[in-house]
Amino acid sequence: MTTIRGVWTLADRVGGPVREVPVELPRGTAAVTVRLSYDRSAGTLDLGCAGPGGFRGWSGGARSEFTVGPGWATPGYLPGEVEPGVWWVLLGLYRIPDDGLPYEIRVIAHRRPPAMPRDHPSGGVRVPRAQHREPAASRRGLPSLEGLRWLAGDLHAHTTHSDGSLGVHELACLAADRGLDFLAVTDHNTVSHHAELASASALAGIQLVPGQEVTTDLGHANAYGDIGWVDFRTDPEEWAATVRERGGVLSINHPVAGDCAWRHPMTADRPRVAELWHWSWWDRTWGAPLAWGQAWAEDLVVVGGGDFHRPEEGHPPGAPTTWVLADPSAGTEGIVAALAEGRTAVSAAPDGPLLLRHGDEFLTVGADGLVLWGPGTRAVVRGERAVFPAGPGTHRLETPSNEVMALCT
Repeated sequence: MTTIRGVWTLADRVGGPVREVPVELPRGTAAVTVRLSYDRSAGTLDLGCAGPGGFRGWSGGARSEFTVGPGWATPGYLPGEVEPGVWWVLLGLYRIPDDGLPYEIRVIAHRRPPAMPRDHPSGGVRVPRAQHREPAASRRGLPSLEGLRWLAGDLHAHTTHSDGSLGVHELACLAADRGLDFLAVTDHNTVSHHAELASASALAGIQLVPGQEVTTDLGHANAYGDIGWVDFRTDPEEWAATVRERGGVLSINHPVAGDCAWRHPMTADRPRVAELWHWSWWDRTWGAPLAWGQAWAEDLVVVGGGDFHRPEEGHPPGAPTTWVLADPSAGTEGIVAALAEGRTAVSAAPDGPLLLRHGDEFLTVGADGLVLWGPGTRAVVRGERAVFPAGPGTHRLETPSNEVMALCT
């Protein structure tokens, strides 16, 4: 066992938010366990690792220990052979007090792979199969358009692979029970959950979109698509270029949400997609998200995100709900393509009032008495369903007291 001790200072944090602590693993190492200890009441350290072959995982501040082996790894980390040579324990200096933060790292090089914990997601945890449910478009009687159908989902959710409390399979069944057609699983700075998406999707009867929440002190962004890992230690312009080159979509997350608001400067190559409607926008008479969106991009694509972590928080998947007009036969690739092309809308819940851009018209559903607002558009909605000429730009449905009830790109 190797033990490393030290003290991180406030100057260290200012000098660089992610530090690499090297450790030598001898030849013959079958698995490695890393244990981090520090006073959590005094500060916060994020945890991850990289090996000679590259990035192997990240758990942020959610874990103080991980194991990587050839057949299994702690959620958030990638299993595989443990190469001999220099490995790096990655430490994110998230919160460091003025008088410094002492820490200790213990690295255990196993000669034999340790037994898989019983509660590990790959250990045969049984989850009840979700019941078959009618697609959201059929339930709500939404029309198709040139072979495309409206799908209801949530583009932001977390599991035990980062700081969520549910495994991938449990989360998939919960989202299906909510009546969603798709869910993007976007664990922080890792893609280890991608290996479980296919089996969880088949179990729950829901489309699980591969995702990663690229997470830094200055803001978060979701990368959508089966595009591999995006290095959060680089600049946002590089995230955008990487995601685009691999055929994915990058979305700016919760841009005005407290201490995780978007503060990265991006003078060029700004992503069009933005999560203006985050669950934390609980007072939707407050117009800051809409104002930010107008300033960010003229051709903005609006999406929503429930940012689910655990059931007890009280905002389940689909609160809010993002709707995409997609090719239902194209699977998750069709959903990602719909995001890229701006065929999106957002409602408060799967059964909430809807505003959809459907061809050359706006279609409102369940919006009687609401007000349609947009560039050059002002109209009171009458009836369970109504249509209006579709003008350019982001539009919304509001109550007479100016509470936003639906958005449409």
